[in-house]
Amino acid sequence: MRVGSFVLAARFPGQGDGEALHRAVRSAEVAEEAGLDSVWLAEHHFVPYGTCPSAVTLAALLLGRTRRLRVGTAVSVLPTAHPVALGEQAALLHITSGGRFSLGVGRGGPWVDLEVFGSGLGAYEEGFPESLDLLLRWLREPAVGASGERFGFREVPVVPCPSECLTETDGPEVVVACTSPRSVRLAAERGLPMLLGMHVGDEEKAEMVALWREHARAAGRPGDEIRAAAHVSAGVCQIADRRTDAVETLTKAMPGWLRQGLEAHVTVDGRARAMRDPLAYTELLCGLHPVGTPRLAADRLAATSERTGISRFALLVEGSGDLAATEENVRRLGAEVLPQLG
Repeated sequence: MRVGSFVLAARFPGQGDGEALHRAVRSAEVAEEAGLDSVWLAEHHFVPYGTCPSAVTLAALLLGRTRRLRVGTAVSVLPTAHPVALGEQAALLHITSGGRFSLGVGRGGPWVDLEVFGSGLGAYEEGFPESLDLLLRWLREPAVGASGERFGFREVPVVPCPSECLTETDGPEVVVACTSPRSVRLAAERGLPMLLGMHVGDEEKAEMVALWREHARAAGRPGDEIRAAAHVSAGVCQIADRRTDAVETLTKAMPGWLRQGLEAHVTVDGRARAMRDPLAYTELLCGLHPVGTPRLAADRLAATSERTGISRFALLVEGSGDLAATEENVRRLGAEVLPQLG
């Protein structure tokens, strides 16, 4: 089992962007000191829900400040990026870090981002498979050309070529954020592990893993690849001497952040959208994930792994909104929870 942190660089009420980003960087540095396996970085535009607009840029900074930690994006929003440009950045980080970079990609949402970056609603609704396949080709082939609906260009050499990096794989790991049967099938047919969101519980995640395996077998993926697929489960983690204290920390801080962050999202086409009740959502997350004593947290992680077959975790550790409390949370996760997992 490999446990890492999930960093949104969330801006809590009354905070500035710099404060949120400093906390994000410090939490990653402390994660390496505490013995965590990885850090996964979220990407958002124009909303205080997350103040990092480029997960690959922040990943580059953190790869330079760490020596052992795996750094991944969770996720780079593919509809707002050119897959070749993103592939070049991923190859660069993969090579220069000695293979410590993971590229998580996802569709994002129907937000105004699509208007600002000029990709349009079609890139979100229909264009994700084409973008993903072009990205994968860039990371696996020495030269690439394209003649699809969105991208068309003559063949060009891949520079830098990620296959030159002497690691277990020819290029950086690619993980796909999956929230629907359609995205599960998309990932499975390409043999790509899934990143599953923190809003769903063990039963639904187990169903998604089973569906992934079914589609992977139907697509003819090798049995060894299917068995070895290292999916990632996102969640929330808050450690305290009593569960009630951990829950209180999150229910005091997270609803205000969720309310201002989620309300700031603007759809590109004016479509109506329902927003979760922030307090009810926080309470749901506390019930689903390792929130409580070190023993409870270890038992919850072990139970999720056993029920779902998922071996990797990306845990939101900044739910208090406070820098000192976040650092303590990460240190306790490393010192008091990880040893119980074996």
